[in-house]
Order: sequence, then structure tokens, then C-alpha cells
Amino acid sequence: MGYSIAIELTLKEMKTLRTLRNLALAGGCVILFMPATAQDNPKLSDEEVASVAVTANQIDINQARLAKERSKNTQVLQFAETMANDHKAVIGQASALVKKLGVTPKDNAVSRQLLADAAKTEKVLKTKKGKEFDKAYIDNEVAYHKAVISAVKGLLIPETENQELKDLLQNILPALDAHLQHAQMLQKQYAAK
Repeated sequence: MGYSIAIELTLKEMKTLRTLRNLALAGGCVILFMPATAQDNPKLSDEEVASVAVTANQIDINQARLAKERSKNTQVLQFAETMANDHKAVIGQASALVKKLGVTPKDNAVSRQLLADAAKTEKVLKTKKGKEFDKAYIDNEVAYHKAVISAVKGLLIPETENQELKDLLQNILPALDAHLQHAQMLQKQYAAK
């Protein structure tokens, strides 16, 4: 993806990030870094916003692929298939838009942190089997979609300058909400067992 651009984080933001990451890993799920207020947001260019958006979608595709390899539960497999298809479609839309706009996604601290956390989550998920895997995968999907929705609303949309890119981000929110509701429904089924 382009060259790296360092984003300076305050000591408070780095401590918050470390705390959130540790909480996420303890729960076996990925939490996207979100500052407490919009004014604490790292400054991202449209190229960096595009990178974060593509990275977040690719992470969910990769985790869906893992679920399709490891799960035997029909509902989990259908959910994973939906995640893979929907997030591939978003990447397709984003790729077409950035090509149209002549924007090259740029790697940045937020996208790198997402990838690092996703690798740790995948490592945890790979230690689980059967129903334990299914529950961990769905719990992760609930937490991940909550974090991504929060990031899209609180970080990516506010940082985006290009109206078409901003519109794309706003237009994917209903699908993300639907994914969250679907994951929460499955999560409740596991809690009832």
C-alpha cells in the first residue's frame, strides 16, 4: 500500500490504546482504537482513511475464511459467508472509488494496529475448536463490528475530506449495523446454551 506515514500519539492516547488492546486480547477479540472524543482523533488523510477502511474489511474477510475452515455449525458458516461476501463487496466499491479519484491508500498507524490486533486474534481463534471456536468467533464479530461502527462514525467519516469517500463510508453503516445485529443474535443463542 504506499509508504508509511507516522501518526504522533500523545502519551495519554498511547496508554489508552495499550489498555484497549490488552482488554481486547484478554477477551479474544479485536478492538479498533478509538479516542474518547473526536478532537483526540489521529489526523488521517483520505488516502489513510481508505487504507483503514480496506484493512478493516479485509480483516473480517480473513476471519470469515477461518470460520469457514474451522466451524461445522450451519448458522456460523452462513454468517461467515455473509461477512466474506459483504466485505468483499465493500472492498470492491472502495477500490473502484479510489481508482476513480486517483487515490492510493496509504498505510498508517491505525491500519497497522488493526493488522497487529487481527493477527493476535487469529492466533487465539486458532487455538479453539468446535463450539468453543464458534462462540469465540461470534463474540469477536460482535466486538469487532461495534468497534468498526464506532470508528467509521467517530474517526473515518470526520477525517474524510472527499465527499464521495465520505458517502461510501456513510452508506456502509447500515450493512455494518445489520452484521452486528446478526452476530448479536447468534451470540444470544450461545449464551442460552
